[in-house]
This record gives sequence, structure tokens and C-alpha cells, in this order.
Amino acid sequence: MAAHEILAATNAVVTLDVALPGIVWPWLVTVNMWAKSIGTGVIFMLFMLLRMHPESAKNLRLPTAIVAFVFINIFLLFTLADLHQPFRMYYIFVHAHWTSAIAWGSFMASGFLGLLTLLIFLAWKKNDETYDKVLLWTTILAIPVTLYTAALMAQCTARELWQMPTESAQMILAATLSGSAAMILLGGNKLSYEAKKTLGVVLGLSALMAFIIYMSEYIFGPMKAEEVAVVMEYIKGDGPYTVMFWLGQWIAYLLPMVFILLSRSSKSESILKLAAIFALVGLAIVKHVWLMIPQLLPMS
Repeated sequence: MAAHEILAATNAVVTLDVALPGIVWPWLVTVNMWAKSIGTGVIFMLFMLLRMHPESAKNLRLPTAIVAFVFINIFLLFTLADLHQPFRMYYIFVHAHWTSAIAWGSFMASGFLGLLTLLIFLAWKKNDETYDKVLLWTTILAIPVTLYTAALMAQCTARELWQMPTESAQMILAATLSGSAAMILLGGNKLSYEAKKTLGVVLGLSALMAFIIYMSEYIFGPMKAEEVAVVMEYIKGDGPYTVMFWLGQWIAYLLPMVFILLSRSSKSESILKLAAIFALVGLAIVKHVWLMIPQLLPMS
């Protein structure tokens, strides 16, 4: 054996020699995705409101930027907490592997956080013109930031349920659902009834489309692969996550849609706020179930 081959063999590093049993991504990742959806979603909604209802939304520049800043920091904190070696996180930045969604997500989330910090400063200085220019770029960056988790899940090639097309759609819908819900609660008396009605439409349509995608996966997913069929058994019949799955679907999607229809017919803002609260709580349940069930399938 040549000398350089001996040297390479002695310096070999084994990173994984057995399959990881059990749950690898726990509830920390659920909080990660939930907080990221709110942090990016409120930016989407502020951008929309400033164009559709500028007079009503003009006082929401600072509160929205603060809420987005807080939730993106929660997202980053729980991402860090889930790492097996959190104190080595700087490796992502100094030794980035651009084939990994984690590297792209880390840089984009850091840039997004920087823009949010700038928005808070501009809102505090009441520089609305510059704020709105920066908000445009922040909104554009929010799109890949909220999508990156879908790319990360899709890279788990042994988890057939996490397909990039459907997961990317669900990430965007989670952002619009939670963003509109958070803005309904955040807006309070600052938003006009027309602005709240617009947010209600976004919330209702997001809930409807997300529910349709989940039901499509639930009914037709098993036709794609045997693995999906086995995974779906965890939320069908007497599966361990059946109750939680349907509880999430009702709380996140079905009941908010009913509440929004009732609020429009009665012009009740209280019912609209109830729809927003249910949507935020239910989204966390839905995301947790969808994160857990593929990991319950033993890999061999």
C-alpha cells in the first residue's frame, strides 16, 4: 500500500456507522417551523396591507418588525438547541457546504434578521419612505427563508412523505395562515374593518388550500409508495397520531374557515380573532404530527 493511502486510512473519520433509532427531529423542530412561519408571515401581510390599506396599516410598521424579529430569533434559538453540537454552529459559516439546505438557510435567515433589525431602527426613526424600500427586499428574502425548511425535509430522501412540491406549498401557506392570524391579533383597533376583512380572506383561503393538500396526501399519498402507505397508518384508524392529526386539521383549518364565514356574516371582529387564535394553535399541532409520523417508520 502506498504511503499516501496509509495516511488517508489512518485519518479516516467515521461520522455514522449505524442507523439512528427513534425520533431525530423532536418538538424543538416543530417550534422552529411554527415560529419561522409567523416571523416571515407577518412581513408578507404588512407588505400587502401597506399597498391595499396604507392608512390603516401605517402604524403597524414598528410592531410588525418587532414581532417578526422576536419570532425569527425563536426560530434560530430552537434551531441551535436542536443541534447535537450547538457550540460548533459557526462551522456552518466558516466551512459552508453549499449542497446542504442548512447552509443556505443559515445565511438567508441571518440576512433576514439583519434586515428586520434595520426595519426596527427605521420605524423607530419614523423614516417610512426608507422603511418601505427595505421592506420590499425583506419580503423577497422572506420567501426562500420560509421555504428552506421544505428543502431541508426534502433532502431526507428516505422519507417519501416529505416531497418538495407539497412541502414548499405547505410552508408558504403556513406563513400566510399564521401571518394573517398574527396580524389580526396584532392590529387590534389600529386596523380598519376592511383591512381585517382582507386578512380574514387570506386566512380562510390559506386554511382551505392547506387542508386540501393534506387531504390529498392522506387519501392519495399511499398510491405513491409503500413507505407512504405505512406512514399514513400512524394517522389512520387506531394509529397513535390519529387523534392529534384530526384535532390539528379541525383547529388549524376547518374551524377557522367556519369562524371567518360567521364573522363576515355578522361583522364580528371577536369571532375573527377567535379564528386567528385557533389557526395559530392548530398550526403547531399539524406541523408536529407531519414531522413525527415519517420518523416513526424504522429504517433498515
